[in-house]
Amino acid sequence: MATAAVIDFGSFSNFSGAERVHAVLGSRTEPRELMNSRYELCSTEFEGIVGASPALRAVLHQLRVVAPTDATVLIEGETGTGKELIARAIHNQSNRRDRPFVKVNCAAIPTELLESELFGHERGSFTGAVAQRIGRFEAANGGTLFLDEIGDMPVQLQAKLLRAVQEQEIERVGGTRTIQVDVRIVAATNQDLKKMVDENRFRADLYYRLAVFPLNLPSLRERREDIPLLARHFVQKHSRRMGRNIESIPMDVMERLTSYDWPGNIRELQNVIERSVVLSNGPDLEVTLSENPVRLGPIVLYRRQSNGTDSAERARILQAVKEANGKISGPGGAAARLGLKRTTLQSRMRKHNIARLFQ
Repeated sequence: MATAAVIDFGSFSNFSGAERVHAVLGSRTEPRELMNSRYELCSTEFEGIVGASPALRAVLHQLRVVAPTDATVLIEGETGTGKELIARAIHNQSNRRDRPFVKVNCAAIPTELLESELFGHERGSFTGAVAQRIGRFEAANGGTLFLDEIGDMPVQLQAKLLRAVQEQEIERVGGTRTIQVDVRIVAATNQDLKKMVDENRFRADLYYRLAVFPLNLPSLRERREDIPLLARHFVQKHSRRMGRNIESIPMDVMERLTSYDWPGNIRELQNVIERSVVLSNGPDLEVTLSENPVRLGPIVLYRRQSNGTDSAERARILQAVKEANGKISGPGGAAARLGLKRTTLQSRMRKHNIARLFQ
């Protein structure tokens, strides 16, 4: 019986950033891209951020540019793409790193309490206000305030937020005294704020004040070459926490993980890996995607198949090329979407007579 190809964790534990990428991805990534990688897999500079894809490197370059300034940052991206990690990295790279990093989830706090949560309240200002309380703006004074899910903030509260962001001054609920604060604002959303502005669901003046420096985070399907790195990172993390001895990821498992579109992005991948660590019985990671609580699309294993499945592979390649507007290589290209090396994809396109359709 043939032995399954695996990714062995121990064999590259002491490698540099580029060598780690090569050890995990092998021929999936062009050697030139590997040699040009300047980012460690998990660097102390950007703690918790895992990856070396061009799409992620572009974001980290922008992060380096804006972090030392006091500019307001708006982080946009699908749910699960790591917006809070990026916000923390901005704070940690700024001159405010030794001051508080305070976060508020605008979608998790009831509308009637959000104003008090942000700005504080005076004793007796409403039923239950038995003592004075400072809000998150005052708690973050001198540091950074992270406003997560800013698109869910009620319209009636947005005017007061605009004043706080623009003038750096607040008033507690029930108070009359103006309080000066020194707070850097980093906001995040998974919604289309421009569309919400057009629909009068978000104030235009607040949007433009928040979007001084917009950062758009790529989805996981736009950085498929990072999936093996992320999978390895989460396997090690959860194995240590659970006391499990997972030593390798079989290549067929990695191909399945890489070819899936991950609508829940990194958060979904982490949940799948955590569940798989629990269910794995031996040193190899076992992933049964059909048993995971995720929305699954068609998963194609990119290896030589029978003629009966050629049509499915051809359809998948056609879909990826069309979604990439005919782009084959690079960030957002069809090869990255499919988790394939550029030359491998081109070979399969020729096999299915697809190449000439896009010439």
